[in-house]
Amino acid sequence: MSNTNQSLKIAIIGCGGIANGKHMPSLAKQPNAQMVAFCDIVKERAEKAAEEFGAEGAKVYTDFHELLKDESIDVIHVCTPNDSHSEISVASLEAGKHVMCEKPMAKTAAQAQEMVDAAKRTGKKLTIGYQNRYRNDSQYLKQLCEAGELGDIYLGKALAIRRRAVPTWGVFLDEEKQGGGPLIDIGTHALDLTLWLMDNYKPKSVLGSTFHKLGHRENAANAFGPWDPEQFKVEDSAFGFITMENGATIILESSWALNVVETGEAKTILAGTEGGADMKDGLRINGEKLSRLYDTNIDLNAGGVAFYSGAAENEADLEQRLWLDAILKDTEPVVKPEQAFVVTQILEAIYESAKTGKAVYFE
Repeated sequence: MSNTNQSLKIAIIGCGGIANGKHMPSLAKQPNAQMVAFCDIVKERAEKAAEEFGAEGAKVYTDFHELLKDESIDVIHVCTPNDSHSEISVASLEAGKHVMCEKPMAKTAAQAQEMVDAAKRTGKKLTIGYQNRYRNDSQYLKQLCEAGELGDIYLGKALAIRRRAVPTWGVFLDEEKQGGGPLIDIGTHALDLTLWLMDNYKPKSVLGSTFHKLGHRENAANAFGPWDPEQFKVEDSAFGFITMENGATIILESSWALNVVETGEAKTILAGTEGGADMKDGLRINGEKLSRLYDTNIDLNAGGVAFYSGAAENEADLEQRLWLDAILKDTEPVVKPEQAFVVTQILEAIYESAKTGKAVYFE
């Protein structure tokens, strides 16, 4: 399929927050995409999505198995809670569809592996919604890393720290459906970004700790209003110390509620033999020249922005455009399933290590 004028028929499974907040608005801007089917266990949600974003004659479903019988559908976007990502993605691939699944890839590494295997077996494309890779600062830093500007990157810090911003809607506080709290929700973005920039996907060992220290509070200060302590079944913060096969080390910090003033989400700090980088205040590069230290702030506002109908493209729009491009031009998606699998593998190991108090070693 190299005909880029072709229009892809897309189905959305799960018409909740992330579908409405990211996938559907961004797909609506793509000239080569038509949303023709919507599925949600709550029929009204699917109907509302079809009304707002659907092509003419768009269909509505409450059972994704029924939707998958439609042979005219090319692409499935999976926007459901984490525990159903694998089941729906595998079934969609088996039905001959390309799949974009929302992050994290799956609740467990075993489920993520099933997705990787299904993509290989069916020859269909599978990608995961790690949209922070498409930010201006991430894209620029990736080019610097690939050009060797930081040298051998042996330390990464993956940061996803909120002081008090516990999501109180949907199933975020439900361990059964989500598999965890801030670690699997936002820590996953920071880890994906850091592994991708370091281009290092070979973990050796993981030591982790998780805390549930603030979730029991009544009437807590919170960006989204107080949470219900009875519902709060997941950790409120989680930390991991990850060593890679080549000796590189990654420190992962994540929280929804933590008594810190410095916060930042989906940020990374990198240190290499030739230089370093952080995303503290925009994108900052540091190093040494002629026996002097320097640091430089990169101006990401001037030039180098991809323009789309006269307006700069945000990361969500760029994510969808490049995903559809990969299908139409038959190239590899930006986020490869094998990479997303390693993210899930490490997150699972942090949870396991926190439970057992022991380090987890990979084969």
